[in-house]
Amino acid sequence: MSERSEGKRIGAKLIKNSGRGQTKGDARWYNFIVDFKEVGKSFTLNADVWAKAVTDALKSNADPAIIVVIGQTTKTRLVVIELSLLEQMIEERDKK
Repeated sequence: MSERSEGKRIGAKLIKNSGRGQTKGDARWYNFIVDFKEVGKSFTLNADVWAKAVTDALKSNADPAIIVVIGQTTKTRLVVIELSLLEQMIEERDKK
């Protein structure tokens, strides 16, 4: 599994060199700058990890998202976004 395959799986546009250039993050997906984390059994989310995702997204005028893929054979895919953004998305959906 790789950032490329995960990005393709969701239809995201990969960022050249995984954000080592001027544009930060691993991929752009809708209005999100995504940072992929591929782990075997666990992933530590802390203030520093989230701050980097937020900083990278702000540089591209986007929302931050961390996609965590846990597991070697059976994979569990999780997305970390701000609760206020999720609430806003639900409100927009409910208006329709």
